[in-house]
Amino acid sequence: MAGPLILCVGKLKEPFFHQACNEYKKRLSAGWPVEIVEIAEQIPKGKSNIEVEKAMEKEAEDIMRHIPQGSFIVALCIEGTLLDSPELADRLAMAEQGGGRLVFIIGGSNGVAPGIKRMANLQLSMSKMTFPHHLARVMLLEQLYRSFTIRTNRKYHK
Repeated sequence: MAGPLILCVGKLKEPFFHQACNEYKKRLSAGWPVEIVEIAEQIPKGKSNIEVEKAMEKEAEDIMRHIPQGSFIVALCIEGTLLDSPELADRLAMAEQGGGRLVFIIGGSNGVAPGIKRMANLQLSMSKMTFPHHLARVMLLEQLYRSFTIRTNRKYHK
């Protein structure tokens, strides 16, 4: 079975985010390799809600093209379910037993489009606090690595 797929809106710019992501991808590469696809961020033509929604819907269309049939979709959003690391590891293990690929979606600076949230099997919140979407990628990779070590009884999670 293929490892998790992370669909991220926007490109990483800061080298420190690249370094952190690469470190966790390297750690996961032998046992649970992660694929990351960057989706072009759509900049709204204006600041109105309608323009922001149009941009998010265009991002959603691009995201949809990358989701394999039968995937277990996890949308990262602030209003999602808060799980601790062992709970996340359990949820991901159960989802993988269903046979579909795990697909994680990280929205851009305006978040994840409502249509993507509705189709997600799980809406996951990393915290009640707001973080830059680029940092969310690092946090997700760390939690995927932590989940992997929990599930494989490796020393990392305390």
